[in-house]
Amino acid sequence: MAEGAQEAPGEGRLARAEVADEVDHQPRLERLREACAERKRGRLVGKVERERCYHGAMTAGDRKIDKARLADEVKAWGRELGFQAVGITDADLGDAPARLADWLARGFHGEMDYMARQAALRADPASLHPGTRRVISARMDYLPEAADSDAVLADGEKAFVSRYALGRDYHKVLRARLAKLAKRIEAAIGPFGYRVFTDSAPVMEVEFARTAGIGWRGKHTLALSREAGSFFFLGEIYTDLDLPVDAPVTEHCGSCTKCIDVCPTKAIVAPYLVDARRCISYLTIELKGPIPVELRPLIGNRVYGCDDCQLVCPWNKYAQVTKEPDFRVRNGLDAADLAGLFAWSREDFETRMAGSAIHRIGYKRWLRNLAVGLGNAPTSERVVAALKSREADPSPLVREHVAWALEMKNRKSAKDAKGRKEAPE
Repeated sequence: MAEGAQEAPGEGRLARAEVADEVDHQPRLERLREACAERKRGRLVGKVERERCYHGAMTAGDRKIDKARLADEVKAWGRELGFQAVGITDADLGDAPARLADWLARGFHGEMDYMARQAALRADPASLHPGTRRVISARMDYLPEAADSDAVLADGEKAFVSRYALGRDYHKVLRARLAKLAKRIEAAIGPFGYRVFTDSAPVMEVEFARTAGIGWRGKHTLALSREAGSFFFLGEIYTDLDLPVDAPVTEHCGSCTKCIDVCPTKAIVAPYLVDARRCISYLTIELKGPIPVELRPLIGNRVYGCDDCQLVCPWNKYAQVTKEPDFRVRNGLDAADLAGLFAWSREDFETRMAGSAIHRIGYKRWLRNLAVGLGNAPTSERVVAALKSREADPSPLVREHVAWALEMKNRKSAKDAKGRKEAPE
């Protein structure tokens, strides 16, 4: 698909923050250079002081560095910090920006206006961090020990939450680790220009992961690895370090179309091409208004994201269970009861979802998603009672989805009654 769709639903994953939230150390480097220049203009300095000023102010590219050794050390330090793989690539995106432009022209980004608004920034790494010569791409596995996904999806009274969102918000985890990696580099060679990103700024992270040898782009648009499947996060460091680059890996999807065939809403309209407007991740996370009525029955009990295309992928038999404590299941969300979650108050939501990626969609959209799940759930007194408890919810968005869900229950009851009446005695 066009570059950018992975950075929408799917990289697995739709949460977004402002570009300014990312860690940028270029301004500090510039200030250091200016300060040294002022000192040199103001008076003569001794040899030791000149050396301090030189090493603090010059760019890394101007210093004598064993680049091959540093590249190896960066990868080793990354593994020490909890990343399972680290690769290095240049800042050339090839034809990815053109594929993104085509994807946007088709309108497949839906209401994700930022995708179009920030397209130029995605296409030009130097616009996000001046002087960018290399991109350090890092992979961190996230699959937790959790209830069996297929079993949860088969139980209509349970709520399925995408496995990446069961623990702590990955943005915070990866950003902090990448910042530590950059600091480790700085401690070894002195100040250098860099900026840290984790799925919250316009970065073509799957393309960089591909060219850095982390994995290839699967037909579902997610990054895939022979050693780890697709249950992992990606993060990047844009830098002015002129490090040797890694070779891309070859693709290994072959003729397999399982991810395309299994998609509940047929959002994967062709290999490598996703219409986000139909994607359950988009519908339950990114979409702010009502979920299209015709798509609601297809969502089933998926209340936050969708992993179907990953669960069916043969490469995910190699997915590794994460050792990262922050990604452990919280609040029993791996197999929670739909009606139980629907009973949460706003205070419950704010408290229990604090620090979670789910917190980003807010309480109203959370209830909206749960109402759809309850509408698709087996009819029972408990399910109907849960829905009726929010018929007069303050939010028009919630009320509308509750009304739809109750109508589904009424239709099911009428159909069952008709079937019993027509059945031969």
